Amino acid sequence: QVQLVETGGGVVQSGGSLNLSCVASGFTPGTYQNYAMSWYRQTPGKDRELIATFSAGGFTKYADFAADRFIISRDNLRWTLDLQMNNLKPEDSATYYCNAEFGGYFDFWGRGTQVTVSA
Repeated sequence: QVQLVETGGGVVQSGGSLNLSCVASGFTPGTYQNYAMSWYRQTPGKDRELIATFSAGGFTKYADFAADRFIISRDNLRWTLDLQMNNLKPEDSATYYCNAEFGGYFDFWGRGTQVTVSA
């Protein structure tokens, strides 16, 4: 059973940094690298929004708001996905989720980690 566990959330002042980590388990050996891994975030009353994706092919893609402040990385040997967030703003406060997707059929989510940025 695939599980994704996010850690690293917390409370930080505006302008500060946080590094989120997602540790995966339960993948069949040799398959984790085939998944597109992404970070999303969600605030109450709003849709979940994509922050960044690290594709199976090694490409990264960012939402406009994240392109110059966030860095996504993955380790296919340790089955981890990180999100380095810099220059955080109060509007970045949200629950952050890790996602693993393959072939439009396999789609797994973590339970999320809360990030709060104080003004």
